[in-house]
Amino acid sequence: MMRRRIDITYLWLVVIAALAVSVTSCSTTRRLGADDVLYTGVKKIDIVPSEGEKVPSGVAEEVKNAVNVRPNNILSWLSPYYRYPFPLGLWVYNNWSNPPKGFKHWLYEKLVEEPVLISDVRPHLRTRMIENNLDDAGYFRGTASYELLYSKKNKKKAQIIYTVHTGPAYLLDSIEYLPDTCHLYHKIDSVAMSSTYFRKGMRYSTDSLSIERNRITNVLRDQGYYFFRPEYIEYLADSTITPQRIALRLTVARNIPKFALQRYRTGNVTVFISRNDGGGTPDTTVTRRGTVIQMMPSRLRKGLIPGCVTFRKNRIFAVSEMNRTQSYLSRLGIFNYINIDAFPDTTSAEPRLDVVIQCTFDKPLEASIEANVSSKSNSYLGPGLSLWVTNRNLFGGGEQLRVGLTGSYEWQTGHDRSSVFNSYEVGINSSLSFPRMLAPRFFPLSRRNLNWTRFTLNADLLNRPHYFNMAQFSASMNYDWQTRKYFSYTFTPLKLSYVKLLRTTSEFDSIMAANPAVAVSFRDQFIPQMGFTMIYDRVMNRDNLLNVQATVQEAGNICWGIWRLAGVKGEKRLFGMPFSQFIKGTAQIVYSRRIKGEHWFVARMFGGVAHAYGNGHEVPYSEQFYVGGANSVRAFTVRSIGPGSYHPDKDDVNSNFDETGTFKFECNAEYRFPIFGPVHGAFFLDAGNVWLLKNDPNRPGGKLEGRTFFRDLAVGTGVGLRFDISMLVIRGDLGIGIHAPYDTGHGGYYNMESFKKSLAFHLAIGYPF
Repeated sequence: MMRRRIDITYLWLVVIAALAVSVTSCSTTRRLGADDVLYTGVKKIDIVPSEGEKVPSGVAEEVKNAVNVRPNNILSWLSPYYRYPFPLGLWVYNNWSNPPKGFKHWLYEKLVEEPVLISDVRPHLRTRMIENNLDDAGYFRGTASYELLYSKKNKKKAQIIYTVHTGPAYLLDSIEYLPDTCHLYHKIDSVAMSSTYFRKGMRYSTDSLSIERNRITNVLRDQGYYFFRPEYIEYLADSTITPQRIALRLTVARNIPKFALQRYRTGNVTVFISRNDGGGTPDTTVTRRGTVIQMMPSRLRKGLIPGCVTFRKNRIFAVSEMNRTQSYLSRLGIFNYINIDAFPDTTSAEPRLDVVIQCTFDKPLEASIEANVSSKSNSYLGPGLSLWVTNRNLFGGGEQLRVGLTGSYEWQTGHDRSSVFNSYEVGINSSLSFPRMLAPRFFPLSRRNLNWTRFTLNADLLNRPHYFNMAQFSASMNYDWQTRKYFSYTFTPLKLSYVKLLRTTSEFDSIMAANPAVAVSFRDQFIPQMGFTMIYDRVMNRDNLLNVQATVQEAGNICWGIWRLAGVKGEKRLFGMPFSQFIKGTAQIVYSRRIKGEHWFVARMFGGVAHAYGNGHEVPYSEQFYVGGANSVRAFTVRSIGPGSYHPDKDDVNSNFDETGTFKFECNAEYRFPIFGPVHGAFFLDAGNVWLLKNDPNRPGGKLEGRTFFRDLAVGTGVGLRFDISMLVIRGDLGIGIHAPYDTGHGGYYNMESFKKSLAFHLAIGYPF
């Protein structure tokens, strides 16, 4: 009862406040002093370049940042980044009293916002900031001024107009480098000369000079000058020799410490391995790459730590070796603390740095229980529970053994959904992963990234209460590796799956009897597979992302070849059961482009093809393609489109079983934008369908035909809301159908039966692509 009264009081106060504001236009300034003027924002920033010149985007951004002061807005505690159109917090400050306690005090503190005054903004100081920024950007004659634009209705309110005249840009004219009298100066000069900035005609910029100074320092520290710092490099600029030109001289600071000028070599390398619970007895092992002191008892494979140490005694010391060693040790996943330090060897006749590496074991065993809401690509959504046990250092070499029990109940989202597709699934999953390649040396590996060999063994039971119980067992071996920075690969030399229908209903049997091709794809069978996946994932810059994935897999070909060589004719069997034989390939491209701030345009294109032959009359049902659902064409529910222009009777609730295909094309475009705080929005456009490579008389119009390809594409648009808290994204998308590839009884491209029936809502976890 008390909670209801508080809610009613809250609503009443907000309504009264809104009404009061609407009739009291000057109530947001009543408490201002006689000389105070309320700041209501920046009206305009006019940046005027010199004739024939353009203002660089970075310079314009600096100017805008210098004057970016947020005026009063409504409920700023919700989001400091979003401006609301009405200053309710300021109205509360001017019109409410603040009682010492109680609900009204709480509400006052939540809503109130003190006024932002022109005197708080201090525009005269901001114009000086702009002029300083212009100087740093090479516009030494730049000027900035401001003007107050008072409100016609209330002279106690004003906006600010800033006017900036950049003046001419000063360009680099000549560059004088250091005298080539020592190795350090020679190295500084060579790095500076390779720069794209130190060129005649480049605009003078302190930011660019700072970037170059840091780049030179990083190279030096990687060439043995470990203690060198960016501030040891200085620039002298003279603008008096040639009008609007800069004569630049590169020099070094005076009184640089002697040790910063020395070039060091690597001395002794010592690695200390501590137990997670402390204590133990030290065990010392001397290797070619250093001394390893391990506190015993603890499990660690010989050669593991030396294989991660990239330092070499007597070589020139390089900071990049510290970073690489740190990375290699971290990737093992068996340490919770890693620290690398370098100390001068005071006993050596020449400059040397001794390296000390300290590592502490993490706890080897980890158990976790995860309760979650799972969302699958086929639009199934539901609660799940997982129990996992992980051993992160099984044999002392970073091997990971992971065993999990999973269970979930799922139902389908989208319009035309039916309870017949609700299901539950239970399973046991296990994997044993080795952080190295257990294979002959024919993989072109890269030491920049950890390479894995994984063995998996899984068993799952899927229950569709109205139709069947299906068991699936699978075992696989995978290699994961990288050769270059942006390329990663997965090779599966063997994956053996066994699918068996444990129970079927008479309803399901009747469906299969009417659809022989679908029935064959559901038969009990072994699926021996081999596959290869390539992923190209690159952040081209902060505004452009590209991800390309391609997968090729085959099933049954090796077994078929062995059986054929053995003289077996006709249908070939594995362990008394027929095995599937097919080839399948998929490719996907996802391109992301930042428009502004957190506004993104994301486009995706996907294609896939599968073909059964030899021992397999049809591609297994689990390997066929479908469209529709939360991660596909979102105006349609899962398996409600295709193949091609085929569409079963709308009264047939069992139709989803045969709306799959062996060829798929899909493309999506999405504009993502922030609303406030963690809430984001999206507009999207989807198109796609599946087709058959073989003609099926029971599914007319389903075969892939070039002349009807574009007409067979289902098209939909829609809007979405996403709650993004980084680690979890909850997504709701409302799809609106534009074109259905089948006969709806309506002519024209927009052929949806009705607007209401063209809507589909999907609730999902994570972004669609």
